[in-house]
Amino acid sequence: MLEIISTYDWAVLHWIHNTLTCAVLDYLMPKITELGNGGIIWILVGVVLIATKQYRRYGIILIVGLVLGVMVGNVFLKNLIARSRPCWIDHSVALLIAKPLDYSFPQGHTLASVIAATILTLSNKKFGYIAIPLAILIAFSRLYLYVHFPSDVLVAGFIGVTIGLLVFNVEKKFIPEEKEVKLKSNITT
Repeated sequence: MLEIISTYDWAVLHWIHNTLTCAVLDYLMPKITELGNGGIIWILVGVVLIATKQYRRYGIILIVGLVLGVMVGNVFLKNLIARSRPCWIDHSVALLIAKPLDYSFPQGHTLASVIAATILTLSNKKFGYIAIPLAILIAFSRLYLYVHFPSDVLVAGFIGVTIGLLVFNVEKKFIPEEKEVKLKSNITT
C-alpha cells in the first residue's frame, strides 16, 4: 500500500513540475505559500475576528483550532512519522523557496488552512467563499514548490476538517451563545 502511495505521490509531483511550471506560477506560488507560513494569514484573521463583537467567538474558536493543529500536526505527527520531503530525496528540481528543515507529513500549511477554512465556513458561509479557495491555493503551492507530497496534503486536509469540525462543535455544545445565556437568565428572573 505504501508503495502505491509513493508511486502516486511522485507521479503527481512530476506531472505538476513537467506540465504546470511557468514564470507566472514561479512568481506567484512562493508568495501564496508565504501566506501559510506559520499559519500567519489565519492567525491574523482570528485576531481580526476577536477584535469584532459579532465574530469574537469564532475568532477564539479559530485560534484554538490552529493551536490544536500545531500540537497534532507539527509537534506530534511530524516527529512520529518523520517523513522526508521530496526536495530532500530528489535534488533535480531547483527550489523557489528556502529548503524546509522539518519533516513533510502532515503538511502544516494545508492543515492550518483547512482548519481555518472549516471554522470560517461554519461561522459564516460568506467567509468560506474566500477561505476555501485560499486554502486550496496554499495547499497546491506546497506541491508546486516541490516541498511536499500529495499524500501529505490530502491527509492534512482530512485532519484539518476533522479538527475544525471538532473544535467548532465542541465549543458550540459546551459554551452557549451570549443570546442563549441572556435569554435563559431573563426567563429565570
